[in-house]
Amino acid sequence: MPSANRSIMINRPITEVFTLFADTDADAENDPQWRSGVRHIKRQGELGIGTRYHQRVNGPAGRAITADIEVTAYESDRHVAFRGTAGPVRPHGDYTFRDAGDSTEVTFTLDAQLSGFKALLMGKAVQKSMDAEVAGLDRAKRVLESRS
Repeated sequence: MPSANRSIMINRPITEVFTLFADTDADAENDPQWRSGVRHIKRQGELGIGTRYHQRVNGPAGRAITADIEVTAYESDRHVAFRGTAGPVRPHGDYTFRDAGDSTEVTFTLDAQLSGFKALLMGKAVQKSMDAEVAGLDRAKRVLESRS
């Protein structure tokens, strides 16, 4: 089963960090700022459990593929989880946020169930993609810490 997990300390207040990751601004879709594989993402409805996001991400051979998600857990400034609802791989992801005074610790966990032929054909590519997704925390840190 492909999976990835990473934590990072970001020198910004928890509310600001949570806003970037959870797209809490009414019209914001922040992921392309820090997730290099996202071509397009759009939230459908108010943010909370059950909210869906339509997204197109980089796929094999440079093709864009649909990789829609649905929010499965939401607690403002503390936790957001999701599951894939469209696309060749349907991952589960989890962000937790811990207030550390002037800084915020973010932990991102990502996994996908692959079995049989799909696991043989796609396992290594999916693992590589998940590793890149959690590495995006470094980009998010740079984006947030560069703000005045």
